[in-house]
Amino acid sequence: MHKAPCCTVVCAVIHADDRILPAITTLKYRLADYTDPDFGLLDELLRLEVLTRRQISDVRSERTVYRRNDAMIDLLTSEDQCVKFLNALQRTGQQHVVNYITQNGGQTHNDVISCQLNVAHSEQLRTLCITSLLPI
Repeated sequence: MHKAPCCTVVCAVIHADDRILPAITTLKYRLADYTDPDFGLLDELLRLEVLTRRQISDVRSERTVYRRNDAMIDLLTSEDQCVKFLNALQRTGQQHVVNYITQNGGQTHNDVISCQLNVAHSEQLRTLCITSLLPI
């Protein structure tokens, strides 16, 4: 019998009592280098009601991508907005930014789960492990 390939997926865990806003604020200037606000992120933030149309317009009026990112991050003032921001990043293909935030700028996170997954038979579990870090 052929054994299906297996891999280890590492998922950072953010507990409900962890604070995302301070992490985003602390990493603000580094996030400006990694985040792409121009290809769907701002629209997703509007759809999720994180930012208003006026705020989106103000962010878009900034001349450089770095200033747009700074302006966008400055508008995140609550934990709820920050959770939705992470969801918007995921939905626009910027999981690397979510990972950077949730892993404290690339530093080792104390709460990390390593799970063995049978890729051929546990696609649903693998997807759950990767996407369930944040509520959608």
